[in-house]
Amino acid sequence: MAESGSRDDPYGAFNFLVEIDGVTVAGFSEVGGLSTETDVIEYRTGATDITVTKLPGLKKFTNISLKRGFTASDELWNWRKAVMDGQTQRQSGAVVLLDEGRERAIRWAFYEAWPAKWEGPALNGQTSEVAIETLEIACEKLEMELA
Repeated sequence: MAESGSRDDPYGAFNFLVEIDGVTVAGFSEVGGLSTETDVIEYRTGATDITVTKLPGLKKFTNISLKRGFTASDELWNWRKAVMDGQTQRQSGAVVLLDEGRERAIRWAFYEAWPAKWEGPALNGQTSEVAIETLEIACEKLEMELA
């Protein structure tokens, strides 16, 4: 039987911050793409039977997708525009998951990131939804750190 007061509840997915070096941004409503993958290289020598050996290949980090309510701030657009103008500005940053007391619980740090895609809001005169902009950033490294 577990001790009284020793619960290990999962964290809520709604309580997070996004930090990007050199770019001051407002709160995001959604973050996706915190993912890593390693290519599988299949290898077989003539000395083995019909078994294939699987070796780890290149590691990859998926693009991180950030969504937020569209505002008058043009910092994300300017960061993307620099890439389109051939002046890529790589930044580091982090997605920080907070616990119930709004203390840092888990931090996913990303490095050498730059905006690969920006998407403006879908506009529809028949709804009252918030206009959302999406920024997709490519990164070369992702690390998870427990607080």
